[in-house]
Amino acid sequence: MGQKINPLGFRLGTTQSYYSLWFAQPKKYSENLQDDAKIRDYIKNYIQKKMKIYSVVEGITRIEIQKQIDVIKIKIYTASQKLFNEKRKIEELQRNLQKEFFWVNRKFNLAIIRIAEPYRNPTILAEFIVDQLKKRVSFRKAMKKAIELTEQANTKGIRVQIAGRIDGKEIARIEWIREGRVPLQTIQAKIDYCSYPIRTISGILGIKIWIFIDGE
Repeated sequence: MGQKINPLGFRLGTTQSYYSLWFAQPKKYSENLQDDAKIRDYIKNYIQKKMKIYSVVEGITRIEIQKQIDVIKIKIYTASQKLFNEKRKIEELQRNLQKEFFWVNRKFNLAIIRIAEPYRNPTILAEFIVDQLKKRVSFRKAMKKAIELTEQANTKGIRVQIAGRIDGKEIARIEWIREGRVPLQTIQAKIDYCSYPIRTISGILGIKIWIFIDGE
């Protein structure tokens, strides 16, 4: 079970919360779901084009959307101080979202939350590994360095996996490394996870990271 299901979906309602919080009638469910995807894409594209932020380490790692009857709240989680210094552009982003999605009858609230310990976030670690691979660093060194950064952030365990045509080899393979405990079958264990693709000259590599943050 631990290797056959998404670790985040497996723990929804226990240690993992939803990224979208709202209620909708069955006929309007797909419409709301598509709106959430468009909102996230719009925010990411705006930050990349207007603020010149292309890296997850400097940009956003997660966007939470909460819809109520008269209020829509969006929380942008970031690992950098750079977004906090762009208050004018954030206000512009808020106005553009209001116009783009026609939220005339609803109050709108956009909040930016900084991640205190960035290297406990698997998305940031995956971006770090991608940056190392682009610099022609050995994938084993990149994986070990990512584990060292996570250990400094007081985690209980981590597993890093890279799959594909690693180092340009003809035959695709899977390489992984683990440090500490990563109990994938325990629902009470708080595990953060990400799956991150990277396009290389030889093909697409898939990076997966599991981080055991807390729990039994």
